[in-house]
Amino acid sequence: MINATGRRKDAVARVFLKKGSGKITINDRDFKEFFSVIHLEGKVMEPLLLLGLENDYDIQVNVNGGGIKGQAEAVRHGISRALVKINEEYKKALKDAGFITRDPRVVERKKPGLRKARKKEQYSKR
Repeated sequence: MINATGRRKDAVARVFLKKGSGKITINDRDFKEFFSVIHLEGKVMEPLLLLGLENDYDIQVNVNGGGIKGQAEAVRHGISRALVKINEEYKKALKDAGFITRDPRVVERKKPGLRKARKKEQYSKR
């Protein structure tokens, strides 16, 4: 059994990969039930489809934090990192697709005196 960690924004996914029939379980639920939005299901499957391994490994994932999209991308990142641990030759294809690199973008903090991170009070000189 291979394990890896994937992260995106505030979401953290712990991925456990083993030989099997292609069953993906996220937080003890089927991944299609967990990610009910179709394009998020696709995000989870992207590394497996890219390498043609969709029916070769059983994947167990524990994910928490962040929102649903961040969690889907964290799972994708974790699966990619686990596949590289299995076979180093997968790394080039996954890196070219952008699945190995952690996306560092996070929400910018709110500053004092402003409404949001950069939005200022409305001003009108009359």
